[in-house]
Amino acid sequence: MTALILLIDQVLAIYTYVVIASAVFSWLFAFNIVNPRNQIVSSIYEVCWRLTEPVLGRIRSIIPAMGGLDLSPVILLLGIFFVRNLLRTGLY
Repeated sequence: MTALILLIDQVLAIYTYVVIASAVFSWLFAFNIVNPRNQIVSSIYEVCWRLTEPVLGRIRSIIPAMGGLDLSPVILLLGIFFVRNLLRTGLY
């Protein structure tokens, strides 16, 4: 059981980095810092988007953007941190 909890914790830790990367890529594309026609950058962003969009889309349907600011990645990260904290306190 401990191994399963540690595995879930590590998967959530990796998913945290994917959510952050997806948010950073969206900002870089929005401010034209990164060329979206670059094949490597585009493929990395597409992988991040495909991994995060199902969860972020559900959060966006509940909590819409406020003044053009999308809070769904922040809410998702807070949820991930909460679940990881529950897993860690339940483990020890």
